[in-house]
Amino acid sequence: MNTSAVNPRLDTSSQQPQAKRRWVKPGWFLVSPSVLLLLVWMIVPLGMTIYFSLIRYSLLNPGENEFVGLENFTYFITDSGFIPGATNTLLLVGSVLAISVILGVLISALLEASEFFGRGIVRVLLISPFFVMPTVSALIWKNLIFHPVSGILAAIWKFFGAQPVDWLAHFPLLSIIIIVSWQWLPFAILILMTAMQSLDQEQKEAARLDGAGPLAIFWYLTLPHLARPIAVVIMIETIFLLSVFAEIFTTTNGGPGYASTNLAYLIYNQALLQFDVGMASAGGLIAVVIANIAAIILIRMIGKNLTDKS
Repeated sequence: MNTSAVNPRLDTSSQQPQAKRRWVKPGWFLVSPSVLLLLVWMIVPLGMTIYFSLIRYSLLNPGENEFVGLENFTYFITDSGFIPGATNTLLLVGSVLAISVILGVLISALLEASEFFGRGIVRVLLISPFFVMPTVSALIWKNLIFHPVSGILAAIWKFFGAQPVDWLAHFPLLSIIIIVSWQWLPFAILILMTAMQSLDQEQKEAARLDGAGPLAIFWYLTLPHLARPIAVVIMIETIFLLSVFAEIFTTTNGGPGYASTNLAYLIYNQALLQFDVGMASAGGLIAVVIANIAAIILIRMIGKNLTDKS
């Protein structure tokens, strides 16, 4: 008795050629150069970083390449700037995320809730800071807004008879948070404003007919609808905020002391100011591990959110 005629699933002779044909499709040959280039682009720098993290390598004495194992990692973690840098990194990321999400939701809801003349222009102006280079925006805030003599805030303080404040000297980390939030708030507005346009208007009309007020509609309809976009904003911004550097370098140089130093600037300080490439490479790997842990946690949160919603 021919079992393949009774149960076609047992006939694997026709499945093997199909599996082979999948591998010989032109798509694999077209995509493979890009994949190989991406792997080389990632693996070669990572391999060099791992190599330098395991040796004592200084730019002042490049001929000395003594293998030291995990000594660079120990020195970086026990460095006097590691705890302030890690703390400032967490404060910077958490504060910018809170500002971006809260203000992004409120501004997006206000723009969608009201019709007014020039709303399209307002939308463009709201998202325009996101397209300004970080160095340029940092210089604008440093010289035109935060400057204690000629800045806009100094002029406002003088108008009310108060003494101008040197923000970058007295409140360095808060100043960095304000600058970075100004840059990343438009990204949150763009994502959330786009998501607001897909909200079912019939549900809102039904809620109004049932006597629900604006706050109830916002809390029970708008916020649940924005759960997925908010999770996406948090994930993408967290990955980029962990590596903020240009704003700190342009305005405060990590000071006073370690008051505005984050992990990215601490790694730069070790590599190009103290010329210790080995220790900086170890710090870079530690920062990569922290970023990957944060990304995995956020991806799991988003995946769980999507599963619960579906």
